[in-house]
Amino acid sequence: MSDLAWVPRSCTLPTEERPLRVAEWDALFSERLTSSSRPEPLRLRLGLAGGPGIEERVRDLVERESGCCSFFTFTTTSAEDLIGLDIAVDPAHEGILDALAAWTAAGWQR
Repeated sequence: MSDLAWVPRSCTLPTEERPLRVAEWDALFSERLTSSSRPEPLRLRLGLAGGPGIEERVRDLVERESGCCSFFTFTTTSAEDLIGLDIAVDPAHEGILDALAAWTAAGWQR
């Protein structure tokens, strides 16, 4: 996703680092996304194909993202060859989750 207009003002990641972070998420989703659902308006559930080092990669990215965008609540679960990633937000950031859901859906279609 080249358009970063959806990134909220409350994000504390320096502006020049945002395209790099988006590229990390995009690579993860492009390589590993197996499912996406919206079980609740304020929660997005993603399934990611596991593999060597993937769970650590997801957890590292989630930890760094939590550090700059504290409105996200990430929950990771792992099972055999699958990593679940739930992303929740508060009502004020539902539009951000909408954009994230659209972004992951677009990546999944590729």
